[in-house]
Amino acid sequence: MAPPSADTQVEQPTPALQAEVPYRSTTATHPLKKTAGGLTQSAQFPAPLQYSGTLDNYESFDVTSVIGREFPKLQLTEILQDNAKVRDLAILVAQRGVVFFRNQDINIEDQKILGQKLGELTGKPETSKLHKHALSNSKRGIAVDENGKLDDEVSVISSEQNKKLYQGRFFGAKRLAAEGWHADITFERIPSDYAILKIIQTPEDVGGDTLWASGYEAFDRLSPVWQRFAEGLTATHHQPNFNKVAAEHGLELLEDDRGAPENKGNDFTASHPVVRTNPVTGWKSLFGTGHQVHAGWIDNVTETESEVIKAYFNRLIAENHDLQVRFRWNKNDLAIWDNRSVFHTATNDYQGKRQGNRVVSLGEKPFYNPASRSRREALGLA
Repeated sequence: MAPPSADTQVEQPTPALQAEVPYRSTTATHPLKKTAGGLTQSAQFPAPLQYSGTLDNYESFDVTSVIGREFPKLQLTEILQDNAKVRDLAILVAQRGVVFFRNQDINIEDQKILGQKLGELTGKPETSKLHKHALSNSKRGIAVDENGKLDDEVSVISSEQNKKLYQGRFFGAKRLAAEGWHADITFERIPSDYAILKIIQTPEDVGGDTLWASGYEAFDRLSPVWQRFAEGLTATHHQPNFNKVAAEHGLELLEDDRGAPENKGNDFTASHPVVRTNPVTGWKSLFGTGHQVHAGWIDNVTETESEVIKAYFNRLIAENHDLQVRFRWNKNDLAIWDNRSVFHTATNDYQGKRQGNRVVSLGEKPFYNPASRSRREALGLA
């Protein structure tokens, strides 16, 4: 779906979708209060969570100064039953954007348990479960373990399937690789909080790295004037490829029960704040950019204005390599990231087969808290 002509205002989403736009409170109607961490918060919004230090005894290091942490030796199965450690892990992922683990022995059932716990222990709604992907689900017939198990709550990341379904649109195509930056499933009314990807087969040749970029830092790169401007915007996220691929290949899409009551239908369209507050950290992140709004638009502006805004926000993510982190996968390596505050993109620079199991947790309805701060402000770096 494309916006209307440049000479007219971009149409609002359908009435049902427009109702999904978060209510923006004001300090006049929602008094402010101080949290334990000293951050001023509106009473309507959750206070940010505090990391308690339970993971400090495990070897780890920051991959860059802005984004990424790696635990080179910790096995996630060691902490899975320790809710305090899993909660701290969720907070750490929200703070650092993405956290890496090497050579993990966790099986797919425990990966699903971990995916749900990360959100539950940090306050996500009870109705938010694991996402069931409309296209990459059990109907594609790809097993998620050595026993041939098929599972709708696991999105199999398969280069062979992508080549078949997308027919070279991404692999070897003459296009800019930077076009692929995105956050997962933001076309859903209730999108993802955390995602966990374990690569179980790396290419026989080389390549297949994944890059992540910090939405926190992208917001901090905006001038104060542009920050205030972006905070007042919403954007319609749209994913038309699922219906297109389903029609081309005669596939059935999962239209209902995609992990939350709100996530149903085959329009794959939702309106969210352009600047989103992460409830775990209380930090502002640029959210309405990347491939998820490529077919969408900035609400309430003309088509020309929408394209200019989208292009600038995309440049912040794609052209600032100092807010990105790149990860080279080995077999059984695993990454956990926060889709509320980071973008990622695959590197399709290989010929061999690459496959992994991704578990995507659903979180809260996206919101912007006008009392929240940027990452640099919160860390005293502004």
